[in-house]
Amino acid sequence: MGIQKRLVGSYFVVICLTVLILEIILNVSVRYYYFHNIEETLMNQAELSASFFQQYFGDQDLEEQSDRLLKGFASHSDAQVQIINVEGRLLQDSNGLQGDLTMTEYIDVQAAIKGQPGSWKGADPNTEEAIYAVSYPLQANGNIVGGVRFITSLTETIHTVKQITVLLFGVGIIVIGIVTLLGLLLSWTITRSIKDLKQAADQMTEGDFSIRVHKRYQDELGSLADTLNMMASRISKSEQLKNDFIASVSHELRTPLTSIKGWAITLKASEVSNQPLFYDGLDIIESESDRLTHIVDELLDFSKLDNGRIAVHFTSVDLTELLQHIGRQLTPRATRQGISLDVKIEEHLPVIQADENRVKQVMINLIDNSLKFTGSSGRIFITAHTVPGKVVISVEDTGSGIAETDLENVRQKFYKGDQQASGSGLGLSISEQIIKLHHGELRISSTLGKGTIVQFDLPIE
Repeated sequence: MGIQKRLVGSYFVVICLTVLILEIILNVSVRYYYFHNIEETLMNQAELSASFFQQYFGDQDLEEQSDRLLKGFASHSDAQVQIINVEGRLLQDSNGLQGDLTMTEYIDVQAAIKGQPGSWKGADPNTEEAIYAVSYPLQANGNIVGGVRFITSLTETIHTVKQITVLLFGVGIIVIGIVTLLGLLLSWTITRSIKDLKQAADQMTEGDFSIRVHKRYQDELGSLADTLNMMASRISKSEQLKNDFIASVSHELRTPLTSIKGWAITLKASEVSNQPLFYDGLDIIESESDRLTHIVDELLDFSKLDNGRIAVHFTSVDLTELLQHIGRQLTPRATRQGISLDVKIEEHLPVIQADENRVKQVMINLIDNSLKFTGSSGRIFITAHTVPGKVVISVEDTGSGIAETDLENVRQKFYKGDQQASGSGLGLSISEQIIKLHHGELRISSTLGKGTIVQFDLPIE
């Protein structure tokens, strides 16, 4: 069963139960209101009549004055009035019933001749009409001498109650119909958004990440549509980065391999006595082999990081010695490119717990990036200083900088802002993951045309 059917079915059942309960309560209330009003009216009339008798006829014989009493009682009421003696015998009736009838079969009369008001609802024995009767005791000098009985027809009341019941039932049907239509409309608005999401998800499973879900309402489903659209956008971007990465790595691998193969063929065809050419070829083969090794190492590191299989081995690391060693290692390359490489380290840097090889890998990646994007006569600064609880290490250059549109993406895997630059595009992504494994944070700030600052911190334990 679909969501729409379940929603409409649930609404229908709830509304039907609610309307049914309200119908029962309202009908009971209407019946009680009408019948209780009749009882109260008749009881008040009977009580007034009994008070009138006690005050003005209490010292006279009830049977002798019954005719006068009947006329007085009946003149102020539309109900049928009866005068009954203490034995329960009918003395007078406003509808002309013959006297000498025994009324003790009625419970209201039984109560009245015993000194208590009573009421009775039933059918008239002559007409079978529904009636309501109230009897009230008549007292004289503290003794019960009879009773007065007021009787009214319930035909009009029952008819009115039935009309109201039918009206309430009709209103209930209309309410159920309206709510059912509203339920259909509401469920349609919900299921329409869900269908949109399902169709988009189905197309995404087929590999089409260009699809976007139309956001119909500002609700939870609208938020889900935004999330799905954002996910599709990011997957599309990742797919594009992956394709660019494959093309870039293919080019990066092909270039050194072509160079190595070309020099191998050249050396094979040349005479061994040509020593300068021989050694130049070996140098280039060695350099290109190192370049291949570096690319493969980056790919392996990325694979391990992406699968959570890389491990760091913490040992005591003297940052002063490590940073100075890296500076000495890369200074010759910087000098060949005409770049000044300066190492400025705060005195008495603490010994920290870290994986020395991984920290060195991060530093070489960062400095290598600076060397790639800093022109001749540029400068690179390696600095380190302490702040409470951690050491902050910076690599700052005066190179070409990073465009603002690229700045937020450079740490993504496969991303290469300058497609002409060499490398796999994984260096910063790997470096950031390594710093996170050391419980630190990597930050990048840059101004296009002025340079870049990359900072990361390592905790002091």
